[in-house]
Order: sequence, then structure tokens, then C-alpha cells
Amino acid sequence: MKLARRRLLQFAAAAAALPALPRAASAQVYPSRPVRIVIGFAPGGVSDLYARLAAQMLSERLGQQFVVDNRTGAGGSIATESVVRAAPDGYTLLLTGANDAFNTALYDRLSFDYLRDIEPVAGLVHFEGVLVVHPAFPATTAPAFITQVKAKPGRVTMASAGVGSAPHIFWELFKSTAGIDMVHVPYRGEGPALLDLLGGQVQALMATIPASIEYIKAGRLRALAVTGAARSEALRDVPILADFVPGYEAGGWLGIAAPRNTPMEIVEKLNSEINAGLADTKIRSRISEQSASVFIASHAEFSKSVVEYTDKWAKVIRAANIKAE
Repeated sequence: MKLARRRLLQFAAAAAALPALPRAASAQVYPSRPVRIVIGFAPGGVSDLYARLAAQMLSERLGQQFVVDNRTGAGGSIATESVVRAAPDGYTLLLTGANDAFNTALYDRLSFDYLRDIEPVAGLVHFEGVLVVHPAFPATTAPAFITQVKAKPGRVTMASAGVGSAPHIFWELFKSTAGIDMVHVPYRGEGPALLDLLGGQVQALMATIPASIEYIKAGRLRALAVTGAARSEALRDVPILADFVPGYEAGGWLGIAAPRNTPMEIVEKLNSEINAGLADTKIRSRISEQSASVFIASHAEFSKSVVEYTDKWAKVIRAANIKAE
């Protein structure tokens, strides 16, 4: 992607120039009034949980109220567009994540360009996926699962949280890398997909670890492999999928972003405060309890990772010809 390369060069140049930037008065007094963190998903979900954690953390550190504003629809794009259109003054922020990266390829007619119009500020959390099956499924390992699927092409059912969701996109990469053919059964959210998997209506799911961990621990689902580059702290005994499917790696993330042209002094101040908050042992513990890990990065590092992640998954989505419903 030409745009991705341009953004990487811009981030490198910005990072090199930072020591020479003067401290602006606006950053010294920021924030002087409440700040909104817009999120594209409903209250009660994993994304909402981390948005509220970030809001509480920043409220305590900066002495102003940070409030969560849930604006659902279009895979989070309605929320993202509202932030793109907001004044670039640091008082409207976005809980951004893997969904925004996916949406660049899932939607043909977005009214904004995510990489151009949104300024990544700071990471919050990383999370991974896990291949889980109903306990009645005969495979007890990932290689056995692949063998079973290849023996019954187009017959084993793989649930997802909906077309274009992280479980769907992670599965598409698994499908193409492992060379398998399964029946995709999309649901309206990961919760309903998990419920039908628990009930045996579907056979497998590339679930997110935070959403599925309790069912795995209770023995109601069988974990075959995690999707990250290393074993998960939450599932130490479960191997990584790349041990059996070379080159496979998938994971998600959440972070904070702002409208393009937000003063860099404000961006850096938010980045510094978020990273300091994430370094706190109590915050780390709360995130670990949700089977995720902290995502501490400089503004330049976070921006670079957003570009690379968007580029990687756009290729997967376009190769699989996936379009948002």
C-alpha cells in the first residue's frame, strides 16, 4: 500500500523532529474541560470495558472527566467517522482497534480514510484468538482438527461473530494458510456464536480469549491452539497454531486515537499519561484478569503498528473477497 508506506515515513519524520518541538500553551493546560472517548460498540462488551478503563485512568491522572460515548453501527465506522469530523483539539477521542483496520478493506464507500484522517495516540491492550471446539468434536489437537476438516471438506461448521469480525478474519487466514474448507456460520456478535457452540449447533470458533476463557477453564469448550506468536499467559498449556500451520499469526488490539491535525503536544501528553497508567501494577492486573496484555508504545511506535496491521489484514480480506453485510 502506497499510503501505508507514506504514513510510515511521516511517523519516522515526526519522531525524529519531536525533541525540537516547543511545548505549546494548549498542551500545558489540556484538558481544561471534559473529554469524550467515542466507541463504536454497545455498553457491556469487551471494547466498552477497556474504553471505561481508559476513561477512568485518564480522569484520575489528568484531573478532568473523560466520558465514554457509545455510537454503534457499521462495525464501528459510525463512531470513527464522528471522530474524523470532530474538532482536532483533543476533546474528542476514539477507542480504535482491529475493527477499524479491517473496515478499510471491508467497506467500499467509507466517507473517510482511516490511515489519513485518524491520528493514533496510544495503545491500550493486545488480545489473541483461540481455536475452540465443542467437547463432542472428535479432534483433541489442532493437527487432528485439520485432518478431520480435510476429510470432510465443506461439512464442518465454523462460527464467527459476524462477517468482518475478528473471529471471522482470523479464521479466513487460518483457512487459506492451512488449505481447508469449512462452512462459515456468522452470528451477530461473539456472545451468540459462543452460545450456539456451547449448545452444539456449530462445531468450532476462532474465539477471542477474553470472551471464551471461562468456558475453556470450565471444560465446556476445548482449546486446540492460540493464534498469537507465543503461548498465552492465560492458556499456558495450549500450543500456538503456528506450530502446526507455519506462518500463521493473528491477534487484535485496542488503543486511543484522535482526529487528524490534533496538536502533537496533546497527542504526546495523552500517550505519556496512558503509558504511565498502563505501567501501574493495578491496571496491569485488571487487564491480565481479562486475559489480555498491556500495549505500551510511543506515539511513533503505535502509529507504525497501526499502519502495518491495517496493511496485513487488508490483503487477507481482499484475497478472501470479504465484504461487510
